Amino acid sequence: MKKIDMHTHILPERLPNFAEKFGYGDFIHLVHEREGFANMMKGGVFFREIAKNCWDPTVRIPEYALYHTPVQVVCTIPVMFSYWAKPADCLDLSMFLNDHLAGIVDDFPENYIALGTIPMQDTDLAIQELERIKDLGFPGIQIGSNVNQLNLGEPQFFPIFEACERLNMAVFVHPWEMMGEADMRKYWLPWLVGMPAETARAACSMIFGGVLERLPALRVCFAHAGGSLIPTMGRIEHGFNCRPDLVAADNPVPPREYLKKIWVDSATHDPQLLQYILDIVGDERICLGSDYPFPLGDLEIGRFIEKMNLPIETVERIFYKNTLNWLYGS
Repeated sequence: MKKIDMHTHILPERLPNFAEKFGYGDFIHLVHEREGFANMMKGGVFFREIAKNCWDPTVRIPEYALYHTPVQVVCTIPVMFSYWAKPADCLDLSMFLNDHLAGIVDDFPENYIALGTIPMQDTDLAIQELERIKDLGFPGIQIGSNVNQLNLGEPQFFPIFEACERLNMAVFVHPWEMMGEADMRKYWLPWLVGMPAETARAACSMIFGGVLERLPALRVCFAHAGGSLIPTMGRIEHGFNCRPDLVAADNPVPPREYLKKIWVDSATHDPQLLQYILDIVGDERICLGSDYPFPLGDLEIGRFIEKMNLPIETVERIFYKNTLNWLYGS
């Protein structure tokens, strides 16, 4: 069966030393010390080792073929967002990354679809780059779950989402700069606990801030099956009902109603949880997403879904139809 993996990350093999170029900051650069691997350096500090499949599109295609997945939606690694940088410098970095993604799509149009990155810390520059990558043929963007700890429901971000709706651009929200990260570095807790909470934070801020209500045609997908949003919706809605003075101040619509208006990816690593999400949101709002090539990803690209004995129509929707509807509109 045809598959589209709508949640994957890629980098250029070589990155300029942006810290030297701009004269400040812990921008990511790559150090290639051994064949087939590179060290991601955040300033002068080691961040992560990546393998060749994190930058080489020709390596990825046969790896995906093992799981009958011919098409990957590629976007940058969230640490590259650099929302903390000066806006003009972040725009420069974003353009470099987006041009690289456009080149991959041009070289392998049957295998890759790209989501761009934009300087979210500056509304005008963000919309400027959004319009440019629309002209490049990108169907959407990837953004972080917060922007320098500002929630996505803040008024300054609304014109960006408004432009996405106007330009028919999909939005993929990925957790980053996790709340409480500095206080829970042990045991990989920022990735195991912080990321799901961050995604729920982003979704709730867009719901309670009225973004999804005011922009009904905006197509937003939340990473990692929506994080903790759907499993804790009972608590979220109870809070909405018992303290509307706090929760419903900017949007009187119950939050549960938005569960059938957003998309989430399938990266639960848990068939029982995926079945629960199917029961809650239906089979038209879940997209196959792996988080490839990182170890926390579903690196068998939906094999656990194939073993769930779901109706063939449901599997088809998850494996590619829902992604096409999210990216391009139904």
